[in-house]
Amino acid sequence: MKKVIAVFDIGKTNKKFFLFDENYKKVYQEYLVIDEIQDEDGFPTEDLNKLQKWLKTSVDKILETNRFDVRAINFSTYGASFVHLDADGNVLTPLYNYLKPLPEKIADTFDTDYDQTTISQVTGSPEAGMLNSGMQLYWLKRTRPELFKTIKYSLHFPQYLSFLFTGKPVAEFTSIGCHTALWDYKKREYHNWTIEEGLTKKFPDILPATKSYSFDYGDKKIKIGTGIHDSSAALIPYMLSEKKPFILISTGTWSITLNPFSVNALSSNDIENNCLNYLTVQGKPVRATRFFLGKEYGLQVKKLAAIFDKSKTYHKRIKFDFGLYQKLKQKTHRFFKFDEIRIDSHTEFSNQDLTIFNSFEEAYHQLMLELVTIQVKTIRLAIGNSKIKKIYIDGGFVDNDIFIKLVALNFPELKVRTTKSPLGSALGAAMVISEKEIEKNFLKSHYKMRKLKVPLE
Repeated sequence: MKKVIAVFDIGKTNKKFFLFDENYKKVYQEYLVIDEIQDEDGFPTEDLNKLQKWLKTSVDKILETNRFDVRAINFSTYGASFVHLDADGNVLTPLYNYLKPLPEKIADTFDTDYDQTTISQVTGSPEAGMLNSGMQLYWLKRTRPELFKTIKYSLHFPQYLSFLFTGKPVAEFTSIGCHTALWDYKKREYHNWTIEEGLTKKFPDILPATKSYSFDYGDKKIKIGTGIHDSSAALIPYMLSEKKPFILISTGTWSITLNPFSVNALSSNDIENNCLNYLTVQGKPVRATRFFLGKEYGLQVKKLAAIFDKSKTYHKRIKFDFGLYQKLKQKTHRFFKFDEIRIDSHTEFSNQDLTIFNSFEEAYHQLMLELVTIQVKTIRLAIGNSKIKKIYIDGGFVDNDIFIKLVALNFPELKVRTTKSPLGSALGAAMVISEKEIEKNFLKSHYKMRKLKVPLE
């Protein structure tokens, strides 16, 4: 039987189950979409019952086939989500959606009790309501105090999935550090406000994501990982493969720029510009920035398709035109009114008449110029004072010829590489609990790495 590591990669929409062989090659995959249910307030939330049944069924099915020798199981999930357990390990509440609005009264109470600005800076967590998962516990304590008292453990989502298989409650650095407002990056421990509120009493001991337990599963012993936050998991293959300082731009609905080589604490200006911290599996800070690239892009492309009478997918075939770039870069004002992205109010804005462009292609190039202008600002903010040598770009926008070439043009002093692997988070979760070292050309062989050179004309 082929020796494999099993990984559950749980996104908001798609639930994925992978098997990786000893060389980190995918040998099996399974996808599932689970419809959301509603919490007690009618807000969409994860269907935990269906999810956990699928987890156990998927593992049992693989073991019964006798095709694979499952040596380990690990979990990668989205962050900022808690599962609250009582003393018997029973789930007490829905898995509250991090998009659920935090009541204004609760936010005001927190601002009265604590210095929000200082906490945001020290915890590397710009104020973001429920997306700061610590605020979910603060909200529960203020609105449902009796329920809060019955909570024995509050587990971040990846660690809850691990708990389903091990029965062992653990906390883990990458989940604690993802914009939770829980972690004091200066003291390298939970922030004082969480201690004062009694939140840390709900948290089990912290274990690194490299830690695993050996458990009897049926008639065989399998290593079970602690679970890991998906963005942090996606960074692992790069950190194991690349020795020189780099940043990773992970593109999709959100564009997240990760810099694991920064040594500077976040300033108040950083926080105001939506700069934040993550934690590596070793508990070291990762400087990061984010903006709603994919969401905004989708909205604007839809508008352009309607104006120029093009199909919904027409934009996918457009390649970078250096002549158009030279023409458009002379313009000093914006033409696109963004719906989801906050723009510097000092930037001059035109009258939004997109029909002044001669073609879809010209308007599309202008759109990408404006989006990449924002992207460049977030990249420079993420780099800070770090001596970065290389930029890796992965995710959905690696297929956007204009996007990647505009990024390269803005950073001629750095090596720019695009990589392509839909398995990034899952692969990182497999690698973090594997004892096998990776070969020197791992990114080239697994990630379809491509070099970009400038000048591009």
